[in-house]
Amino acid sequence: MLIENEVVLRNLLIRGLTGDAVAYHEFLKAVSVHLRSFLRRRLANLPHEVEDVVQESLIAIHNQRHTYDASQPVTAWVHAIAKYKLVDLLRRRGNREALNDSLEGDDSLSVSAGTEAIDARRDIAKLLNLLPERQRLPILHVKLEGLSVAEAASLTGMSESAVKIGVHRGLKALAAKIRGGT
Repeated sequence: MLIENEVVLRNLLIRGLTGDAVAYHEFLKAVSVHLRSFLRRRLANLPHEVEDVVQESLIAIHNQRHTYDASQPVTAWVHAIAKYKLVDLLRRRGNREALNDSLEGDDSLSVSAGTEAIDARRDIAKLLNLLPERQRLPILHVKLEGLSVAEAASLTGMSESAVKIGVHRGLKALAAKIRGGT
């Protein structure tokens, strides 16, 4: 069932990305059902938050649809986006202990996810090393380590504004490098 779902979602998304509005609409409907199930397990103690995180995830999926790599599983991409939204929710609620609990037990991903994660970390490290320190460190601390802007500013000796600018410019530079293949 999981493999069939992966194939269906992938085909719908790819057709949607090529301009098939009906297929894209079907993809969003199917992925919303998938996300609800995925998030219900992780938000068992906060069931009233599931729909909000589903909607935030769908918006992020739509906004980032151009980043999907068709050679990778679509469910892994969708789960990664949903996990970021879940982490955002738990941070907003000040529930740092739940961060680890909510992200464990992801039985819907294949065994190869561990090696994919290692490869992804290596690739991210390579890309980050291409950036100047004033962009690399804010991204590392705020986006990857989950520190607040104030914490990152304190750690790096930069102002909070400089940290925010560094994150923004750094992510923009990384996106350009990824698109350009450099």
